[in-house]
Amino acid sequence: MEKLIAVILFTATIHMIDTLSYSVRLAGIRTKRLAMALSLFNIIVLVARTANMIQAPLLGSIVDRAIAGGQVGMLLKGFRIIILSATVGSIIGAALIPSFVEIFSKGIMALERAGSVPGLLGTVVYQGSFRKIRRSLKKPGVGILKTLKLDRIPPTFLLLNLFITSVSTIGVLAAIYAGALVPDYRITASQLSGIINGAATILLAVVVDPQAAMITDQTLQGLRERQEANTMVVLLVAGKILGTLLSQLIFLPASQIVVFITRAIV
Repeated sequence: MEKLIAVILFTATIHMIDTLSYSVRLAGIRTKRLAMALSLFNIIVLVARTANMIQAPLLGSIVDRAIAGGQVGMLLKGFRIIILSATVGSIIGAALIPSFVEIFSKGIMALERAGSVPGLLGTVVYQGSFRKIRRSLKKPGVGILKTLKLDRIPPTFLLLNLFITSVSTIGVLAAIYAGALVPDYRITASQLSGIINGAATILLAVVVDPQAAMITDQTLQGLRERQEANTMVVLLVAGKILGTLLSQLIFLPASQIVVFITRAIV
């Protein structure tokens, strides 16, 4: 039970951080220092991926114990809760975005003054910046929704991000659960998670990221209004939350596909 709780907390944290990363683009537009904003974004992604590396072995351990104890049938409920924690983490991240746009904006300017990330961390620790961070916290509101310019952002932007998020959310989970369904070949099944997540990552890099980058650059150049960048971020966040909900529906079919491919391979 303790391991399941740890996996749930890791999953919620990973998706919260991933959602908060969208606020980096808005901070880059506000400060007009997009390159520095993206360097902070890369640090955030690295933290999320490190947490994901810790989460996967814990999840594998839960499955191994269930197989050894003949309790594979009990796993599905736990996996559903883990996927739900991804939704909860994404919602928490969305609620914190106004605060983190403010925090990242100040962080970018502090990074410019410090000259390096270690120097920035030293500033945070030794110069009482935690107090400034507290003052930057904002209550989440729906005011931004009134200024959305949905007609300037293609609807495929939301739909593709929704689909990609749903696949990446259950990539590892579906492969590990499939391994529990075919325990004799669970190593083969678990390795297929790389193919699933790899496909989702390629789609994200080819379809969604370039369009988001174009909108961000055009906003910096004054070719688009800032509200359009806000709309882009809202659609990205909405796609992420809805994608984690959709992953509940596709989890079992995805697991069965992994089982089918595993049996075909072996």
